[in-house]
Formats: sequence, structure tokens, C-alpha cells
Amino acid sequence: MSTQLIKQNPFQSMIDRFNIAADILNLDESIRQKLQRPEKQIVVNFSITLDNGKEQNFEGYRVIHNTALGPSKGGIRYDNAVNLDEVKALAAWMTWKSAVTGIPFGGAKGGIICDPRTLSKSELEKITRAYTKALADIFGPEKDVPAPDMGTGPDEMGWLMDEFSLVHGKTIHAVVTGKHLHSGGSLGRVEATGRGVSIITLLALQKLKLRPARSTVAIQGFGNVGLHSALFLFEKGLKVVAVSDVSEAFYNPEGLNIPELILYYNLNNKSIKGYPNSVAIKHEDLLLLDVDVLIPAAKEDVITQKNANEIRAKIIVEGANGPVSSDADQILHHNNVLVVPDILANAGGVTVSYFEWLQNSLLESWRIHQINTRLEDILEKGFETVFRIAAKHNVTPRIAAYIIALQKVADTQSVKEVALAEPKFKQN
Repeated sequence: MSTQLIKQNPFQSMIDRFNIAADILNLDESIRQKLQRPEKQIVVNFSITLDNGKEQNFEGYRVIHNTALGPSKGGIRYDNAVNLDEVKALAAWMTWKSAVTGIPFGGAKGGIICDPRTLSKSELEKITRAYTKALADIFGPEKDVPAPDMGTGPDEMGWLMDEFSLVHGKTIHAVVTGKHLHSGGSLGRVEATGRGVSIITLLALQKLKLRPARSTVAIQGFGNVGLHSALFLFEKGLKVVAVSDVSEAFYNPEGLNIPELILYYNLNNKSIKGYPNSVAIKHEDLLLLDVDVLIPAAKEDVITQKNANEIRAKIIVEGANGPVSSDADQILHHNNVLVVPDILANAGGVTVSYFEWLQNSLLESWRIHQINTRLEDILEKGFETVFRIAAKHNVTPRIAAYIIALQKVADTQSVKEVALAEPKFKQN
């Protein structure tokens, strides 16, 4: 029961911040309710035959939060703890993320209740194909475009594309992003979120007039986002003094050699456990280190009112979705901790997903330099806009990001509704 309660937290955090921004904008009550609730919530059940010959049933979800700005976009996660409230929160964050960065997508999210670590490759393929078949009328390049998330990757996206293409009788690359390069994937997609986090971190340091070469950073999480954030910041001269994954947390005040750590991690079954040249510390202590930048890139609700007062970092850059709960917002603001919100900080992933979708739709293939330059331009513009709106309304960057997103989606939604309500011309 307790897990369920924790998992409902992200949606409540989203609603809390949404309401503050909606009040500032004086949003009409009907549009407020419309934007809080998803357009569609789909629950699917399907069975597959396991490798041992037994039949097993699985439950999956797809939540389409909003499509005012364009086709809905969002990842699919395979995890035992997937539930509808979590998927709803993540779908809403995708809407705000696209709106803040100016990407013409709406927000969606999906998931299947399963533990991918206990399933074989053929079982994962069967699950992905069954889920795709069940949602074949929902997905589509102009309707709803999935992507990888926790527990999924290029393999699953390739199977999804193939199954969707089989159902529709032709190859449709643009139905999904995060694919392998040979299946129409984009250069730069794997490291996009981490690269985005590092771009935003450097802009935040600049904002506080801190020099990268003299700045320290602690990173919680060493999955795709944490690993690439650590690597790019290390390359920019920052001292990465602490990292953690589920197995262990490490601290070295002199700074960790990140390329060496990544090599160790890859040779050690994707784990940092037992890495030398550092001191093991408690997981929760990593968050409380005296560093310039803290990047929580693991899971939601790791900074709450319980530990917010003990945070000593000057800047928090949210690599994960919802790592700071809404009850910690005021405490951090009062303590002058600059929090760059997830809907801006980790938007590199959806940005390069958009590039992949564009390349597929235009039958083009872009060079890595072109992708990275465009990514930097979009994130810099988003960062500047968020901080300008924060100053204008005298609010935190998080509330500013919500103000920008809500305004954009609400305005577009209103225009569409007016168009639908207008009487059609009668023929003579």
C-alpha cells in the first residue's frame, strides 16, 4: 500500500504546481479542468506464451494527456510498479515539456506492469508486439508517437515499429522514436537527455556567475541520463565528486575520473559497485553534499520537506522526472537554492526525439553536429524564456516554466475550441 501512495505523489506534485501557475494566469475554470485531466486513458490486457510454454496475462496503459500543440509524444516504461496515476503524471509532464521548449508535440506516456529483468528477449518482443497490436489505432506519426523509457530501449522501439507497420501494411518509421540507427533512429538520441542536462547546468552556473572549472557536482543515478550528464560535465571541466546507482554511492572530493568509471561500469555488468579510487557513502548522504550542483537523475520524490532543509547545493538540475516533490519547493526557494525544473532540464530527450520524427517524416538523415547545435539552440532559448518569465512574475523557474507551458497550451486549446464551435456556412 505504501508504494502505491508514494507513486501517487508525482501526480499531486504536478497538480500543486499547475494550480499556482493557473492562479497567476487567471485561467478559466473549464480550461483549467480540461488541462488537468488526460484526453484519453487506455488500459489494455493481453496474454503471451512464455518460453516455458505457460500463458501469462499482462496489463498495459497509454495515457494521452493533451494534443493541442500536435501529436502526443511520450515514453513507454516496463516496470512492476507502473500504475495509472504515475503514467498520468508523466503524460502531463510531457505536455509541459514540449510546450516549454516550443516543440510541436502534445504529451503522452505508456507502461506495462512487468519486470523486464526476469523476461527473455523473445518474451519482451512478444509483450511489445501484443501491446502495439492492442494500441494500433491509438499510435501513429500524426496521432501518438511513443519512445523508450525505464526498462525499454531501441530493441522495443524497433519491434513496436515493425508490428505497427505489419498492422498497417507498410513501413512507418515515424510512428516511434528512440530506434536503432538501422531502423531509422537518429544520431545523438541515446545521449540526448544527458547532453541537455549538461547544457542546462552550464547555463545555470553562468546565471550564478560560477566558473565551470571551479565548480563541483554530485549526480544521483548512473543510468543513461546520469552517466551522460557526468561525462559531458567532466569534459567541460567540472569536478564530479559523487555519483550513485542502485548498488552504491561514491564520493571523492578530488573528483572522479568519469571516462574510467564508465569503462568500469560497462565491464562490471552495468554497475558501479566496487569501484576503487573513491569512498562509499550512504545513498541519502549524496543529496546532502556541499557541492555547487546537485543532479538528481534517478527517480521521483527524493527531495521532500524531510530533507530539503539539509540540501547544501547552490543549484539543483532535475535530470529525473519529479525528483523534488512540491512540498519541498518553498523550503528550497527560501534557502536560495536555484532549482532548474525537470520540464526544462531534461527536455533534451524529447527534443532529439522530435528531430528523429522529423527526419523520418522528411526521409532525411542529419549529421550529429547539426543535431547538437539545434538541441543547444532550443534549450538555450527555453532557459532564457523561463528566467525572463520568473523575473517578470517574481516566481521560481519551476512556476515560470509552468506559466509558459499552460499559457501556450491553453491559448491553442481555446483557438481550436472556437473553431469547432463556429457554425458552418450553409450552402445556397
